[in-house]
Order: sequence, then structure tokens, then C-alpha cells
Amino acid sequence: MAKQESLGIKALESIHWYVHDLERSRQFYTKGLDFAEVAVSGPELEAHGKQKSALFQAGEIALVVSQPVGEGGRAWRYLRKHPDGVGTLNFEVEDVEKTFKLLEQRGATFITDIQRFTDDAGGKLAFFSITTPFGDTTFRFLQRNNYKSIYPGFQVHAQPKGGQNKYGFDKLDHVTSNFQTMKPMLLWMEHVMGFEKFWHIEFHTDDVASQQKRDHGSGLKSEVMWDPKSGVKFANNEPKFPFFKASQINIFNEDHRGDGVQHLAITVKDILTSVKDMRHNAGIQFMPTPGSYYDALPDRIERMGIKKIDEDINVLRDLEVLIDGDKERSYMLQIFMKDAASLYKQADAGPFFYEIIQRKGDQGFGGGNFRALFESIERAQKAEGRV
Repeated sequence: MAKQESLGIKALESIHWYVHDLERSRQFYTKGLDFAEVAVSGPELEAHGKQKSALFQAGEIALVVSQPVGEGGRAWRYLRKHPDGVGTLNFEVEDVEKTFKLLEQRGATFITDIQRFTDDAGGKLAFFSITTPFGDTTFRFLQRNNYKSIYPGFQVHAQPKGGQNKYGFDKLDHVTSNFQTMKPMLLWMEHVMGFEKFWHIEFHTDDVASQQKRDHGSGLKSEVMWDPKSGVKFANNEPKFPFFKASQINIFNEDHRGDGVQHLAITVKDILTSVKDMRHNAGIQFMPTPGSYYDALPDRIERMGIKKIDEDINVLRDLEVLIDGDKERSYMLQIFMKDAASLYKQADAGPFFYEIIQRKGDQGFGGGNFRALFESIERAQKAEGRV
């Protein structure tokens, strides 16, 4: 397929959550992750949208979290079908009319026409929304021209409340979503959004890959799509045969009750300090990694071509941080939080989780760590009697 004209995406501006309990999320982001609460929905917006919202921010990461107020609003409709989850991705674009026309030509399904707003200082905001193959997650495209009010109907705090980003969160690295079958979404991303293929991997966990114990296992196919202009990346997974039903991708979809966003990867400047402090100060729990991973790590670092790393392997082992890469002195460090249902100890919080990542030259997705993550999730699911 010929290269398509760019939609003019500048950035993935923010993520919009729909949750059962806004106060629970407020405590997690401001007390747990040290995000600042910068704005809340005003009475008029809450009455009109039938939901109350708060905006949390750390570095360049902005998260809008909404809880239903009564019935009939967008958050209420989403939560009738799903546990807490990502309902909307907001993209800032250069020219909202051009983006609209390109999407119209490519057969996008529109939820709204372009809506326009002006703030008290004369700044302008325009946006529209479309449906997607990402389950019930929609995309919104926004153009800002000196618009200072964040979003229409939001009241900005005179001084941000809560945290001050002491863990050093920087920006969103990528969005990862799970699908029962991802080919329709990949075609949509290419033909409608104009994204291009960036990275691919497929595998099974060791028990299946070895061909010796084929009684169960977990596997996936993963395809990363990206917008070269903005650098926005989407990692997309589907279960891999055999043992489709036992795949942790399928289990996510059952727990989420449909396709959707599995996790967000957020970058930090110093992952070792961030993880250590999150564990110690906030009691944040991460997915466990077996000691055997670190026993094999020196040989693996040599085999991958990284040769040498700055970190002490014993510190990585203690914090259970993973490492991956494929070039000399070029690698990435990553770790995955436990899912929201486990962190909150409430099923309605859902199977979503966060990835923390520090890039030291490598721009990949930790292909060598996928199996370690899968096996860790699989162990947790077995312990809970889910596989």
C-alpha cells in the first residue's frame, strides 16, 4: 500500500478513563504515583455529561478520570459493559479540519462533527470523535489555538493538589491493547489512521515452545503500529494457537469483557530509583520475575549484543527490573505493575496495568522480556485458579 498522507497528529495528548470510584483513582494517582490533580469538572459539565471528572498530570502525562453521576452518560454506558478502563484517547493535531477530511475520505465512522469552543482569553479549541476497533474505546482529535482552559467545563485549581511527580514520570511511551483477533484493527490503523508497521513478535511460553509439555501454555502475536510524524506507537496483541482459551491475552479479554487497552507504558528518567521509591513509599506492587531470569542475564546481555550495562545485576534482581536490547550499549529497562484489580483488591477495577520504562538508546518493545512477563502473569493466574 502506498504511503498515506499524515493526519497531522502532534501527540497523544491525554488518556480518558471511566471508573466506578473516582476517589479510589484520586488516591492512587496523587498518593500512590504522586501525580498532581490540576482540574476537576464543573457543575454544569457534570450535569450535562452525567459524570464527574478529575485531571491528573505528571511530566507530559495527562489522565482524565470520570465516574458516572446517575445514568445515561458516557462513563455509565461504558461501565455497564466493562470494569474500569480506558474509554477515549485524545490526540492533538495540527489542523482539525484537515484531519476530519482525511478520515472522512478513508471511511472513518464519526461520532460527532467538529465542535468549537472559546475560552475567556480568546483561545480556541476544536475537536471531534470517531469510533475504533479498540472495543468501546474511542479516538478524539483536538486542535488548540492558545486555549488555556484545558477542556470545556473544567475548573483549574489555583494550585495543583496532591503529588509533585517525585518518581520522575516523563511521558507516554506507547499504548498496548489486546484483541481476540487483531487483523481488522491492523488494517484499520493502516488504511484509516495512516499508521505504519514498526515491530513484530510471536511466541509461546517455554512449556509449549519446548514441544515437551503441551498440556497448557500462553502465547501471543504482537504487532506495533506507529505514526512516524508524531512517534505515537500502539502495540497490539492477540492470542496465539494452541491453547487459545488459556492465553493470558484471552483471559484479559474475558476479564475486560471485550477488546481494549491492556496497559500504558510511561517513561521515567531513573527507573531503579523510581521503582525502589514506589515500593518503599507507596507500597506499589509489581509483577514478579523469577531469580532464574537474573541467573541467565549476564550471558543474555552478551548474546543480545548489548555487551555492557551501567546497572548492577544484583540491583536489577532485587528490584525485579527487566532489561532488553539488540545493540552494543543500547538497551531498555522495564517493569510492569500488577493489574488494577490486584492493586485495589477489587474486581471492578479491571485487568489494566502500567508499564514503567527507561530507554537507554533502544527503541524496541522488550521482545526478549515478553516471555518473562507472560510466564509471570501465567504464574499469577494459576495461583488464582484462573487457568
